[in-house]
Amino acid sequence: MTPFFRLRRSAPAALALALAAVLAGCGSAPRLASPASAAPTVQEAPPQGPVKADALKRAKLHTELASLYYSEGNMAVALDEIRQALDASSTYAQAYNVKGLIHLFLGEHGEAEASFQQALSLSRNDPEINNNYGYFLCQTGRARQSLQYFLIAVKDPLYPTPDRAYLNAGQCAARMGDDALALQYIERSYRLGPNNPATMLELANLRLKRGEARQARQLLMDMNRLQEPGPQALWLGVRIERALGDRSAEMSYATQLRRRFPDSPEAQEMKGEGR
Repeated sequence: MTPFFRLRRSAPAALALALAAVLAGCGSAPRLASPASAAPTVQEAPPQGPVKADALKRAKLHTELASLYYSEGNMAVALDEIRQALDASSTYAQAYNVKGLIHLFLGEHGEAEASFQQALSLSRNDPEINNNYGYFLCQTGRARQSLQYFLIAVKDPLYPTPDRAYLNAGQCAARMGDDALALQYIERSYRLGPNNPATMLELANLRLKRGEARQARQLLMDMNRLQEPGPQALWLGVRIERALGDRSAEMSYATQLRRRFPDSPEAQEMKGEGR
């Protein structure tokens, strides 16, 4: 499944330079006291106008940096960037959204749930937050509950990637054992994003389960033209060609799986079948 956040995918260095430029231009913003500092003797007015806009800009840039470090697997730095984002603006929903994903990756489910709930309280109908919270619920054993959040996401006409939410909904429906519902969602995902390899793989799997091996084969071939097949695709190829009775093609997929991914779960499953 695919968590998602719509943030600019710039290089961390470029974002850091942009952040530095913003901070340099914020001389009028009140300085934040460190924990060891004495409280100011004069209470400052709450941020308004340009000061508030600058705080939001800092929060957005730190959140973008956090998302990039998250995607690179550097969770410690990602969390620090999120802390700085929330220091700048404690009501920036996307910061809590990314914070939830980081805690989910770290297996800290309580912190992840709290972060997603806070994000939703600030932006109830945000499609990215709903998609990611649905992903969290499905990953933590609440697949049926997750579906409503994916469906909220796809209702937003401005959501640029509804195919991702439909894909997640389909995968969660499959986890529930409802292949008919899974097929419905995956087909919608495929219509909206026909060149998404993850969707094509899921749809091919469902087609094979329904006995539609030729349709599954075509989907797998189309997917393999878009990217190098991984162990899941190769194992699916073995099963498709076995169903179609093409022994030569089946052995070709099996040989690639054994040679390229000998320690994968798919290779072990094939080995257990004596292939």
